[in-house]
Amino acid sequence: MNSSLTLPRAASSPQAATPARAARPVIADDKAMLRAAAELTRDLARPNKALYWSDMVGSALLGYATLAVAATTHVTWLAVAAGIVSVLALYRALLFIHEISHMKHSALPHFRLGWNAIVGVPMLTPSFMYEGVHNLHHTKHRYGTAEDPEYLPLASMKPWTLPLFLLISILAPVGFLIRFAILAPLSVIVPPLRRPVIERFSALAINPQFRRKVPEGAALKQFNRIDAAASVWAIALLTMVATGVIPLRSFGIGIGIVSAVALLNQVRTLVAHLWENEDGEVMSLTAQYLDSVNVPPPALLPGLWAPVGLRYHALHHLLPGLPYHSLGEAHRRISAALEEGSSYHKASYPGGLPGLVRYLVSNTMRPRR
Repeated sequence: MNSSLTLPRAASSPQAATPARAARPVIADDKAMLRAAAELTRDLARPNKALYWSDMVGSALLGYATLAVAATTHVTWLAVAAGIVSVLALYRALLFIHEISHMKHSALPHFRLGWNAIVGVPMLTPSFMYEGVHNLHHTKHRYGTAEDPEYLPLASMKPWTLPLFLLISILAPVGFLIRFAILAPLSVIVPPLRRPVIERFSALAINPQFRRKVPEGAALKQFNRIDAAASVWAIALLTMVATGVIPLRSFGIGIGIVSAVALLNQVRTLVAHLWENEDGEVMSLTAQYLDSVNVPPPALLPGLWAPVGLRYHALHHLLPGLPYHSLGEAHRRISAALEEGSSYHKASYPGGLPGLVRYLVSNTMRPRR
C-alpha cells in the first residue's frame, strides 16, 4: 500500500549497487528461478479462511481498543504505550487491503465486505483505493514505467525527495477527510466533478501522473456504495467533533495515530524496492524481482514494519497470487532448492530497515553525471 506524492523524475543515470556505479545492464529472466518458484509452491495457493478472518478482525479490535485508551487516558505513559500498540495493530489490519487486491473473492466470500466495514470505511481507506490500481504495478510491461501507479525512480532523485516522500504521508488523514467529507458529496451535487474525483483522488498511488480508470457496470455500483459509506462516516465523524460528542483532544490523538500508521506504511514502501529503473524502461520479471526486497528471518522486527507477508515483497512479485501466510514456507522451499548463485538469493537483505534506508540515501547523494 502507498500514498499519493508528487515528485519530479530525476535526470541522472541509473547505476549499480557500488560506490562507483555503472549503468545497469539489461537483466534476462532467470528461468530456473521462475520455474522453481512456480513448481515448488503449487500446493500453497489456497487461503486459510480462519486465519484471514481472525488475523484481520483481531488486529482491528486491538487497534481500536488501544486507540480508545490512548485518546481518553490522562496517564502519559499509558497513552504512549496504547498509541504504539494501536499504530501497529491498525497498520496490520489496514494492510489486508493488499491481500484483497490480489485474492480470488470466491475463495474468501464476504471478506472484502467485512474488511471494508471493519477497517476500510472507518479508516477512510476503502478497498477501491487499491483494487484496480495495485494490480497495474504487477503487470509485467508496466512495472517501473511511467504507467506504474506505484513507482518512482527514488534512488536517482535528489536527497530532499526522501524526507518529503515520508513527511507528506503524515497529512494522509487530512487528505482522506477532504476526499470523503467534501469531494465525494460535492461530486454528486456537481456531476462534472465526479470523473476527476475518481481518476485523481481515488487511488493509493505515488506516481503523480497516474489516473485511474472509472469503473464500469457492477464494479462502478460497488465503488459508489463503498464511497457513499465512507462519505457518510467522514461527515458523521466531523459532525461529532464539531458538536463536542468527540472531544477535540481525542480526535487529535486519533488523527495522530492514523498519521503514524500512514508514516509507517510510507517507510515500508520506501524500502520495498530499490527504485533503480530511472529510465522507465520495461523490465524482465527477474529484473523486477531484483529491484524488490525480501527481509527474511531470523530478523523479527520486519514482522512489525512489514506485516501480512510484506517482508517477502520480492517473492510476492514472483508469486502475486500466493496468500500472505504461505510466503514464509514458499521462501524456505525456494531458498533450499536453488544454488547459492541463483538470482533468488540476491533480493534478500538480512540487514533490515536500517541497511535498506542507508542504501537508498547513499544512492540519492551520489554525484550526478
